[in-house]
Amino acid sequence: MTNSQLIEMTSEPTTKLFAGIDVGADELVLVIRKNGKPLDPQKYGNTRAEHARMAKKLGKMAGIKMCMEATGVYHFDLAVALHDAGIKVMVINPKVSHNFAKVLMKNSKTDEVDAAILAMYAERMGFVPGTRPSNDKIALRCFSRRINALTGQKAAAKNHLHALVATGETPKAVLRDAKLAISQLEKRIDALAAHALALISKHPELARVLVLPVGIKGIANTSAIALMGELLLLPPGLSHRQWVKFAGLDSKAFESGKSVHKKARLSKAGNRYLRSALYMPALSAKQHDTHINAYFQHLLEGGKTPLQAVCAVMRKLLHAIHGMLKHDKPFDNTRFYAITAIAE
Repeated sequence: MTNSQLIEMTSEPTTKLFAGIDVGADELVLVIRKNGKPLDPQKYGNTRAEHARMAKKLGKMAGIKMCMEATGVYHFDLAVALHDAGIKVMVINPKVSHNFAKVLMKNSKTDEVDAAILAMYAERMGFVPGTRPSNDKIALRCFSRRINALTGQKAAAKNHLHALVATGETPKAVLRDAKLAISQLEKRIDALAAHALALISKHPELARVLVLPVGIKGIANTSAIALMGELLLLPPGLSHRQWVKFAGLDSKAFESGKSVHKKARLSKAGNRYLRSALYMPALSAKQHDTHINAYFQHLLEGGKTPLQAVCAVMRKLLHAIHGMLKHDKPFDNTRFYAITAIAE
């Protein structure tokens, strides 16, 4: 090996490229930083054709690192397209970029400014590229989130029916229509759940995972689908604490000096779909599993409010599911909470 070849292998690229994308429902704004200086913003449509055009252009820039915010469904297809083109992409929580902008004392807020801030974040902060989930896991999340949306509509429809029944002036035809709306939503939810289960049955890995959460009292197929749709898209190797933080179930303390000591509360700076998927199972589990109920009662006796205790059950259930998936073992409620501990 010659000296020139050795130098070529060990030297870093002379050009450092970082990019930020502000993602909107219809438009994408791209800002590239080259060797610490921002280039002029570029605009693309938020369509598959435009994703491909952007990926083709960025793919020619060796070593470029991309950063974008998690903006619901609007960023996901773009992140997948860029990843498939071999581009490293980091997706961050919008609160992270918002606080980063505060540190930089950026008072203006436009799409171009937001994209430039994301590019600067990729350049200055620790870059952690995301991983591309498989298509079957992406499809499962689509099912789970659609079921979540319909479940919310069903809850609203039931509340509306309750209000209609409360007054004797409501015509019977209106009541029949309100009940029909609920029935139709239930059928649609059941149909989507059946499609999701059919998808799971075609993939042995997904079928193996499904068996574990449904072994917990309070988690039926629909709840398991909702949990799998979110958890299986997380990067592998995360700890149970990272899962909790991702779900927004970690506590947020507020203390300042000697006089300000507010009660800790949930950060809620995470995945609301995962919190929603855990809420009803936690309510059901505390009713049907003696060990989980004992843990819930223990929290109440310790001064927690019922809602705080439910959130603690949600967090502990997430811990349990993490361990079950990691070690491929069924749920053990005696490890969740030992009832003998409260008798001693």
